[in-house]
Amino acid sequence: MQACSLHSACGAITDVAGIEVGHFTDPRRPTGCSVVIAREGAVAGVDVRGAAPGTRETDLLAPGNLVEQVHAIMLAGGSAWGLEAATGAVRWLEEHGVGLDVGVGRLPLVPAAVLFDLHVGDMKVRPDAAAGYAACAAATREPPAEGNVGAGAGAVVGKMFGLQHAMKGGVGTASVTVAGVTVGALIACNAVGDVVDPDTGRPLAGARAADGLTLRDTRHALLLGEPPHPLLAGSNTTIGVIATDARLTKVQAQRLAVAGHDGLARSINPVHTMSDGDTLFTLSTGHVPHHPGMMVLATMAGEAVARATVRAVLAARTLRTAEGLALPCHADLSAGS
Repeated sequence: MQACSLHSACGAITDVAGIEVGHFTDPRRPTGCSVVIAREGAVAGVDVRGAAPGTRETDLLAPGNLVEQVHAIMLAGGSAWGLEAATGAVRWLEEHGVGLDVGVGRLPLVPAAVLFDLHVGDMKVRPDAAAGYAACAAATREPPAEGNVGAGAGAVVGKMFGLQHAMKGGVGTASVTVAGVTVGALIACNAVGDVVDPDTGRPLAGARAADGLTLRDTRHALLLGEPPHPLLAGSNTTIGVIATDARLTKVQAQRLAVAGHDGLARSINPVHTMSDGDTLFTLSTGHVPHHPGMMVLATMAGEAVARATVRAVLAARTLRTAEGLALPCHADLSAGS
């Protein structure tokens, strides 16, 4: 497994053969969506750990159900409205001959998950089918942009003590390779909790103290008895995609999604709360027929997710909205330290 320092690039999900990524970012709010495409189809799985998810077509990914492969995963802002972005992806994929052969044509299968970013700017601006179509049109095999783009454009972290003390979240990506097999992740981090260094537990971005320049450390604050700000259920959520070129069954793909949440647990604290809809998908393109076993793959998935989550806040940039909301980024706090 290659080394990856905290502040360096850590690879990308597009290091996995057969994977493309595209973002659409709407600067009016901001908000957006991110798509992970597997044109040749990919065995897929999903695991939902947050208590307030917003998803589409996740039932078909259950190991006991018929469909073996999907063709893209859509991640979007906009809460439930953002699920419409998947419709645009379906249209784009059909136009490009991608989908399940159903005899009379090809049916693209595009599961999706959304995060809640409606408190950032004008909530009436949200991803729609046109946004999903545009994200697909922008998809490439190149390492995707990180930070304030796509599904992470309106993402915020550290909201436990109110939005006025929060910081900018975003999109991050990473990959790890062992024995010729690659596992990558794309994460849109909009957690209610803090994002922490998975090796030390030190907060990197999250709820700020009263001075606005230092981090409160949400875990310690809660354990010391500081009451959380009243939270709107489901107004957060971290969503993402894990991809590997290893050949997996649907059962194995689902287990890899489960293991990926270990990476969220290492890099977000608290995580999987009643106010989050944390959801991770897995895609297996099968370009590499062998793999080092599920124990190693699960470790790789957790590592890729943790690194991508950290990248999401390290790559984020300060956001100020027309409504007066100011969300500093990790770099702002680093400069002030």
